Amino acid sequence: MPGEIRGDPQAGRKLAGQCRTCHGLDGYAKIPIAPHIGGEPAEYLAAQLRAFRDGTRTHEMMSVVAAALTDEQIDDLAAWYGAQVATATLEADPEDAPELCAGCHGVDGITEDAHTPNLAGEANIYIDTQLKAFRSGKRVHEVMTDIAADMTDEEIRAAADWYGAVKLEIAPPPGEDAPK
Repeated sequence: MPGEIRGDPQAGRKLAGQCRTCHGLDGYAKIPIAPHIGGEPAEYLAAQLRAFRDGTRTHEMMSVVAAALTDEQIDDLAAWYGAQVATATLEADPEDAPELCAGCHGVDGITEDAHTPNLAGEANIYIDTQLKAFRSGKRVHEVMTDIAADMTDEEIRAAADWYGAVKLEIAPPPGEDAPK
């Protein structure tokens, strides 16, 4: 399958020590400006790390970290974090989910698409910041740039608050001990 990540999750687990301060060893973010990455599609994670490495996506910390990673290390990290199991608990009425977002990111924020991130449980400030970056053109994506361009501040805040209110749990893959 094209684009399939064939990294070694155990090698990725060892590399993930450098990620734990912001994203946690299990991928549950420790700070609100960092996204949860546990249980994200491995293809999405690898694409984002490569974008940070080649400069098509920039961030003061991630651009530096990714610049030092080989393709194999990126695939290993993506395999490790992608192997985690993300579960969302939605307490609100699913009918109230933001329509513009739910089609790709899921009503509960867990995506079915390997190239789309989960939004469940992300800090609303993180979602708000990313949507505004897409809207301003600071961050570019073939779908999100156009969607965010038409969103008002109120719509952005509503989407950020919706997905931020979803309870997210990240568990190790079956048969694996939780990271310490």
